[in-house]
Formats: sequence, C-alpha cells, structure tokens
Amino acid sequence: MRSLILAAAFTVAASAAFAAADEPIQPIQPAKAANPAMVELGKKLYFDPRLSKSGFISCNSCHNLSMGGTDNLKTSIGDHWQEGPINSPTVLNSALNLAQFWDGRALTLQDQAGGPIANPGEMASTHTLALSVLQSIPAYVAEYKAVFKSDKITVDGVTKAIAAFEETLVTPNSRFDKWLKGDKKALTSDELAGYELFKDSGCTACHNGAAAGGNTFQKMGVVEPYKTTSAAEGRVAVTKDEADRFFFKVPTLRNVELTYPYFHDGAATSLTQAVDTMGRIQLGKSFTKEENAKIVAFLKSLTGDQPDFKLPILPPSNDSTPKPTPFNK
Repeated sequence: MRSLILAAAFTVAASAAFAAADEPIQPIQPAKAANPAMVELGKKLYFDPRLSKSGFISCNSCHNLSMGGTDNLKTSIGDHWQEGPINSPTVLNSALNLAQFWDGRALTLQDQAGGPIANPGEMASTHTLALSVLQSIPAYVAEYKAVFKSDKITVDGVTKAIAAFEETLVTPNSRFDKWLKGDKKALTSDELAGYELFKDSGCTACHNGAAAGGNTFQKMGVVEPYKTTSAAEGRVAVTKDEADRFFFKVPTLRNVELTYPYFHDGAATSLTQAVDTMGRIQLGKSFTKEENAKIVAFLKSLTGDQPDFKLPILPPSNDSTPKPTPFNK
C-alpha cells in the first residue's frame, strides 16, 4: 500500500511538472544563498545610505523592498532632489534578468550595483569616497574581513556582496505558480481566462520564462509608435545604434500589481492602462473592457511571497568617518 501511495504521489508530481513545463511561464524557484555571511553583509550595504554623498540615499530608496522592489514613482528622485530620467525597475527577481538596467548596460547584478553610487544624479558619491566611509567603520572592516579575508574594502567586494543579497530577492509561491504546480483551485475562472487571453494574444512572445520577462530586448511600439513626453526614450547602450532607439529589456511581470507606474517612462499609472497600451502598440489589438479586466486579474496572480528577512542594524560611524554633504550644501 505504501508503495502504491508513493507511486501515486510521484505520478501527480510528475504530471504537475509536465504541465508546468508545457507553459510559456515557469515557476520561480526559492533562493539558495551560497554564502550567507556575504548575503548578510550585502543586506547591510543595500540599506546603508552612507554609500551616498548626502548620507540620505540607499539602494533601498529607489528599490524599496516594502514596495515591490521599486519606489512607485514615475521616475526616481536622486541627489539634491534631482528627478531621474527613467523609471526604476524592480529589484525583485532581478537575478533572472539577462542583463540589468532598461538598456542592458550592466550584464550582471554586480556590474549594476556600482553604478548608482557614483552616478551624480543618483547617490552622487564616488567609489573612493564610499570606500573611505566603509573603511572608517570598524564593524564593517571586521565583517568584510570575515567574508573576503582582507582588511581592505574594495569596490569589487562591496558590489559582490550587494549582488549576493539581491540574488536572494526572489518571489516564489505565487498563486499562478501553485496553479502551474498542479493546484487547479489556485486561480479563479477570470484569472484563467485572462491567462488564456494573454497567451492567445501573443503576450508570451516577450513575457515568458520564470520571470515572465527580463530575458529579451524588444522595441517599444511595434505596430504603432510609442508616444512619450519623457526624456527616457533610450537606446540599447551596448550598441549605441540609432536604430535601437526604444528598444528596452522586457520588464518582468512578477509582482506587477506592486510595481506601478509602468513602462520605462512611468507613463501608465494602472495595469488597466498598461494592458490597453501594450495591446494597441505591440499587438495591434484593442481589448474590450471585459478582456482587459481578465488579463489584469491574471497579472495579479503573479504576486509571490515577498522577501522575508530581519532588517539590518547598521554599524555606527565614528569620528574618522567622512561627513555627508546634505542637500542644502
């Protein structure tokens, strides 16, 4: 009897795995931290505003882990209240991207992590200044040495640690994932109908894989031009080719109900508006109000378990720590 039960369980699991494999979107797998000590150091650095010139802006400022890994602003606010040129993509599941940033100019999370620190419109520091701040804090020096076996804190180590933490920011166990794995009661009839519309309309040509996006670059405005008043028209930085204007990395749809506003310029304030725009300019399709609502219902089923961790207590500065430059200076 026990063998029959085990065989039945295996058959159900195998059937669910086969069903998931047959779908264009795959379940997200839980994160496995290869080096927990490095992840813990990276978590502190991710939340530490002292990496910025003002001592006010951290990675979490624009990629807030209480807000779907974004800031829910049209474009982010940087040093001296500068409004950025482009919408901040979510950091959640970013380890699944083929490259980082909308234009793909950073191939890895580690490459990306060093950019905002020295960007004058974002954290506005320099790598030299940021490292001097960290090097002046004994607790950081000790923790860094325990992880990297070195007394000298480097940009490579800092960005590697931040990337290690970001790699853990995955969101498995969405209701859609449960459905993929065989729980046929996980989705409502409207959500299932929305998923079928999503597939039948051609959305999965770009939004596929575990992240439902993030794995290709596509042109914004295939059927008709995308009209924007934003300066964030952009081009794929790795090509610098005018023909690549309006080509962006396809954003993930995971947790998309949390990551508004939408698109590289933040122009769509709701999922309803985003679905309507994408239908028209990418697919040449006008969704009815009822079809739009069903697709939106499906998209909301992609919200997974949010990262659950204890907020870090950052080590204190001391008298030798370089002082920040407030915005009014």
